[in-house]
Amino acid sequence: MGKARFTEHQIIAVLKSVEAGRTVKDVCREAGIYEPSDHNWKAKFGGMEASDIKKMKDL
Repeated sequence: MGKARFTEHQIIAVLKSVEAGRTVKDVCREAGIYEPSDHNWKAKFGGMEASDIKKMKDL
């Protein structure tokens, strides 16, 4: 499996920016990701902290 392009901290930062009220479109444009990635991350990692994501990826 290839190396993940985004770190756990970057994923959490994107999700928290959207939760704080910024638009998905603006956050994704700034982060250099496609909007569907944000939706996938929210479904997979929503409510987690970076350490939780790291543990999950390490499994």
